Amino acid sequence: MIMKRTSAKVKARAIAKLLRDEHPDYNYLKSIFCHLRTELNIEVTHSEKKLPKVPTEEELHKYYQAVWKTRNVQDMVIIKTFLYTGVRVLELVNIRLEDVDFDRCQIRINSGKGRKDRIVPFPISFKEVLAMHVDKMKGKRANYLFESNRHQKYSDRGIRKILTKYAHQAELDHSISPYQLRHFLLTWLKKQGIDDALIQPYSGHSSRQSLEVYSRLSLNEAQSAYDNVMSKFPL
Repeated sequence: MIMKRTSAKVKARAIAKLLRDEHPDYNYLKSIFCHLRTELNIEVTHSEKKLPKVPTEEELHKYYQAVWKTRNVQDMVIIKTFLYTGVRVLELVNIRLEDVDFDRCQIRINSGKGRKDRIVPFPISFKEVLAMHVDKMKGKRANYLFESNRHQKYSDRGIRKILTKYAHQAELDHSISPYQLRHFLLTWLKKQGIDDALIQPYSGHSSRQSLEVYSRLSLNEAQSAYDNVMSKFPL
């Protein structure tokens, strides 16, 4: 037997009448509904997160061929920085020239997700091209790794437009987002047998487990594991 329920809007009005004189704030309401769930024995349900579409290696090759044909070095460096480091788009646009460490093949990410700083690696094979790009930007008196001709750092939207443009040129049936490039790297590293504990310091994920990881792992271990497999990376 299906029980007829009062509409949520009507029920909310009834509850509001009981609470209005108390001038509740958000935290108070949150506490009330937390206790209501307990009183009514209601479990909190979570919708399953959908994984992003990860480009195949074939699609990635096709995509990068479209980039290569333009001979636009800055766009090549943007896309390879995403692929090699797994940085988020807002982290990428905030990389300053002095954040690149060529001796260690690392880039410092300042105030990344959660306002946390971290270090991400790039392969030795990328060092030469990245160094030439950095020298070019220094010659332009740039501050950021990626700047427009107007000496302004790229925006989130500007980077996404660049990626979308090449997806069209490559005639892919879907767009390519910064998150998909990031997810490709992290998935690929996992497929190479790299332990989650070694991927987390670079991915910037924070969890109870990752806090334990950081306490027992050095960055050198993660860097070594990364360097060992990146020679096999598709691009």
